[in-house]
Amino acid sequence: MTALPTRVSRRVPNGLPAEVTSFVGRRHELAEVKRLLSGSHVVTLTGVGGVGKSRLALRAAVDLRRAFPGGVWLVELAELSDPGLVEHAVADAIGLADYSRLPELDRLIERLAGRHALIVLDNCEHLLTSCAVLVDALVRSLPHLRVLVTSRQPLGIVSEQTVAVAPLPLPVADGSLSTAESLVECDAVQLFAERAAAVLPGFTVTEANQEAVAAICRRLDGLPLAIELAAVRLRALSAEQVLERLDDRFRLLTAGSRAAPPRQRTLRALIDWSYELCTPGERLLWQRASVFSGGLDLEAAEDVCSGDGIRTGEILDLVSGLVEKSVLVREEQPGSVRYRLLDTIRQYGRERLAASGRMADLQRRHRDHYCRLAARARAEIFSSSQVAWLADLQREHANLRTALEWSYGEPGEEGTGLAMAADLFYHWVTRAHVREGRVWLDQGLAAGAGPEETRVVALWAGAWLAMLQDDTESAAGMVEESRAIAQRLGLERALAYATTCSGAIAMRRGDQSAAIKLLREAADAHRVVGDPAGLALTLIRLCHAHSFMGDGALARSIGEESLVLCETHGDSWHRAYTLMALGVEAWREGDFARAVALEKDGLRFNRMINDIRGAGLNVEVLAWVAASEGRYERAARLLGALEVVWRSLGAQLPGFEHLARYHDQCRARCVEAMGDSAFRAATRRGFRLPYNDAILYALHEEDDQGKRRKQGAAERLAPLTRREAEIAELVARGLSNKDIASALVISQRTAEGHIEHILNKLGFNSRAQIAAWMSERTRED
Repeated sequence: MTALPTRVSRRVPNGLPAEVTSFVGRRHELAEVKRLLSGSHVVTLTGVGGVGKSRLALRAAVDLRRAFPGGVWLVELAELSDPGLVEHAVADAIGLADYSRLPELDRLIERLAGRHALIVLDNCEHLLTSCAVLVDALVRSLPHLRVLVTSRQPLGIVSEQTVAVAPLPLPVADGSLSTAESLVECDAVQLFAERAAAVLPGFTVTEANQEAVAAICRRLDGLPLAIELAAVRLRALSAEQVLERLDDRFRLLTAGSRAAPPRQRTLRALIDWSYELCTPGERLLWQRASVFSGGLDLEAAEDVCSGDGIRTGEILDLVSGLVEKSVLVREEQPGSVRYRLLDTIRQYGRERLAASGRMADLQRRHRDHYCRLAARARAEIFSSSQVAWLADLQREHANLRTALEWSYGEPGEEGTGLAMAADLFYHWVTRAHVREGRVWLDQGLAAGAGPEETRVVALWAGAWLAMLQDDTESAAGMVEESRAIAQRLGLERALAYATTCSGAIAMRRGDQSAAIKLLREAADAHRVVGDPAGLALTLIRLCHAHSFMGDGALARSIGEESLVLCETHGDSWHRAYTLMALGVEAWREGDFARAVALEKDGLRFNRMINDIRGAGLNVEVLAWVAASEGRYERAARLLGALEVVWRSLGAQLPGFEHLARYHDQCRARCVEAMGDSAFRAATRRGFRLPYNDAILYALHEEDDQGKRRKQGAAERLAPLTRREAEIAELVARGLSNKDIASALVISQRTAEGHIEHILNKLGFNSRAQIAAWMSERTRED
C-alpha cells in the first residue's frame, strides 16, 4: 500500500473549500440534486470530464449545509491512486484522528452515527469499486447519512440515484439571439464572459464580438472547463483569434489555473485521464467512433467499428461502457437510441486513430456504410417507410456529408460519391438542402466521375435541383445530356426521369403544350418500367399543367390517379404535393372550402417533415383563397410570411414558377381592397412571424375576440418573451422537456435553456411555481 498523501483535501472549518469564482447556470440540475438528496442516500453526478460535476456538487453542498447539522465534508479523490486508501481519505476529510486500532470503516460508522451528515466524494471513476463498497457499507449502517458522488460513471449500488450533468446550454445557431445583451443570457456565453472579464478587465460581449464568442461556445460543446481555458487565452488573443485556433484546441487550451489539479490544467490532460480509465476495447471503439459526425446508432457502430480487435457481439457492451464513462452521450430518438461524441472528445479520438494508422480504413468503412444507407433509402422511398427514411437521412446528414467529402477527396472514389449524391435526391429536395445537393452532384459531374450509368442518373437529379434554384439553362443542358446517354445505352428508367424533368423545364419556360406532351410520354414510360415514384412525380406536374391550361376535369382525374397511387404504396410526400396541385384546381373552380381542406392536409405533413418549400406552396394557395373570399388582412399577412420563406430558399415558388401569376393577382387584389398603406402594414406583421408561428397561423384562423384575448394575455405574461410564454404554458399543461421540444420542433437542450431563463426571470426554482403563475394569469383572462 502506498503512503497516504499528506493532504488529500483542502479542509476549512465547515469541511468545504471556498468558491473563488462565480457559479453560472445549472439551476435545474441544482434543484434536482437537492430534491434527490432529500430522499435518497446516494446521489451520483455523472458526465464527461470538464462538464462541471465537481463544481455542481460543491454548490449543492454549500446550499445544503443547514439541512445537515451533523456536518458536510468534501473528499477529493482525484490524486489518490491506491484503492485501499479511500477509507483513509474519508476519515482524514472528516477530521478523524488516526490513532485507533479499530478498522477504518468501523471508526467512520462510530463517528457518524446519529448524525444528519453529507459527504461529497469527488472524482471516483478511477476508484469505482472501492468507493462503491465503502459507500454501500456506510449508508446501510447510517440511516441519516447522505453521500453525493461525482464520477464519469455510476457506482452501481442499490441505493444510488444518478443525475447526468450535461454541457451548458448553447446559443442557438439560427440567429434568434441577435443582440449581445440577449446572448449573455445563455449560460455558456455567460460563463465565457465572466471568466474572460477575470483575465481581461472590462471585457464584455458586444455586437462586434458576439458571433465569435457564440461560435467558441458552440465549438467547445458548452463544456465548462474548455470554455474557461479558452477565456484565459484572451490575455493574448482576441475572441476571433481564439476561434480561428480552435482546430488545434489541445495545444491552445493549456493555460488553466496553476492551483487546479494537474488533470484540469489542460484539456488534453483531462481527456487523457478519461482515456486511461477505459478498457482496451473501449479505447478502440472511442477511436473508431470518432470517424462519425453528428452521432451514430448501434447498427452503424457494429457495421463500421467491429473487426480487428472488436467482435460485433462486443459492440453493445463497449458502447454501454463508454456511455457509463460519459464518453458517449446517449440521446433518445423515436423508437431508437443514438450516441454522440462531444466534438472535443471526438477530436481526441481522431488523433488517437490517426496515430494508430487506421484512419483511412475506418473512413472507407464509414463511407461504405452510408453509401449503402443512401441506396436503401432511395430504393424504399416510395413506401410506408418513407417518413422514417426521410427522418433517418436528416439525422444522418452530417455523416452523409462526411462520407461524400471523403469520397471526393480520395483518388478513385469520386464515382461512388456521385452515385451516393444521386441516391440522396429526395433528401436534398425535401429538407431544403437543394443548394448542397447540387454542389455534390456538380462536383462529381465536373470531374467525369463514375460509369455512364451513374452519370445519367446524376445528370437528371442535378437538372431537377438546378430547376428548383431557378437555373433553367443549366437544368436544360444537363437533362438533354442525360436523355442522350439514356437513349444510347437503352436505360429506360433513367430516360423516363429525364423526360419528366424535361417536361417540368418546359412548364418553367411557359410552354405548357410541350410540357404536357413530354409529361405524358414520361408517365407512360414510368408505367412500363414499373416505377411508381417516377410516375407520381410526373402526374403531379401533369395535373398542374392541365389545371394551368384550364382543363379542370382532366387535372382532377390525373390528381386523383396520383392520390390512389400514393395511398396504395403508403407514400406521403408525393401525396402532399398532389394535394397542393388539387387544391390549386379547387381554388380555380371556386370550391374554396375544398381548396382549404386540401392545402391544410398537405401543410400538416410538410410541417411535420420540415419541407419548407412544400409548406410555402400550401400557404401560397391559402393566401389566394383568403383573398378570393375577401379576407384581405389574412391574405396579406400570409403573403408577408411567404416573403421570408421564399427568401430563405432563394427563389419564389421554386419548381412551380408558372403559379407566379396567381401570386401577383392575389397581391394586386389585396392592395386594391386595403390600400397600399394597410397592405404593407399587414404584410409586415406576417413578415415578422417566426416560421412555426406563420405555419400555425395558416393552419388556424383567429377571430378578433381571440386576438384581443391573446394580446391581453401577452401583456399579463410580461416579462416573458413570446417564446418563453409559449413554453411556460406547456409547462403548466404538464409536458416534459422532451415533449415541449417535440411540440415546438426544437432541441430538448434549447427547451431546457428557455425554462431556465423563465425561472431566472420570475425568481422561481421549480416548474410547479411556473405552472401556478400561469394558472393565475389564465384565470385573469
